[in-house]
Amino acid sequence: MFDYHVHSTFSADCDTPMEESIKKAIETGLKEICFTDHIDYDYPDRSIIFDLDLAQYNRKLTKLQEKYAKQITIKKGVEIGVQPHLLSRYSQLTASETFDFVICSMHTTNKQDLHSGEFFTDKSVDEAYTAYYNELLYCVKHYKQYQVLGHLDLVKRYTRERATKGFREVIAEIFKVIIPEGKGIELNTSGVRYGLESGMPSADILKVYKEIGGEIITLGSDSHTSRTIAFQFNDALALLQTLGFRYITTFEKGKAKQHPIEGLSPLKLS
Repeated sequence: MFDYHVHSTFSADCDTPMEESIKKAIETGLKEICFTDHIDYDYPDRSIIFDLDLAQYNRKLTKLQEKYAKQITIKKGVEIGVQPHLLSRYSQLTASETFDFVICSMHTTNKQDLHSGEFFTDKSVDEAYTAYYNELLYCVKHYKQYQVLGHLDLVKRYTRERATKGFREVIAEIFKVIIPEGKGIELNTSGVRYGLESGMPSADILKVYKEIGGEIITLGSDSHTSRTIAFQFNDALALLQTLGFRYITTFEKGKAKQHPIEGLSPLKLS
């Protein structure tokens, strides 16, 4: 089993040391963990600086990879927060730095952050969703240096009301762009922790992905604390199998490796 969305003290919104999460991952029965700390250039909330000291990040990861080599595989990843005006800057980053795994996430829309709620104040829920998915579609059409899309329907987390539209058409268009390019999506299990009925994306979106031919899926807990490493992974795998998915994907220097779900051992989750 593999947790491919984990944060550490290298992310501005996390106080958990890497080693603490590594020890928890070993205890849980994970065979691989990928740290995906944040880089969100030009994040609208100026009180949070989502930058990453890559020199220190590399040194720390190398040290821990050597220390725990016989117990768990530790991969170097990053979660980038895309915005249309930043795509060339992210292209420069990924051209100059080697990562095993890059998550392409969108935490803002129209240069407004989702978290504070400012983005939603002058819009209906449907208008907000439309803007969010259309901006994500633009980004995937113009930015290619990543492996999976992170928490595809994140916008749901910040709205109390449900959208009246399904947005299947624009989501399908996103998939029609990324699938032929060999890109995938993650099933981010943190949704339930934040009050949603499921992980992100929800089962209806996973079905659309499968129908269009999507096969590349990573599992990520989006942990900012060691307690949530591999959160609900056993349930997530059961859901994926129910929907017809056969593999979970891991990456090394951007190259995908698929693992049959039926061959994965259940985790020791408390």
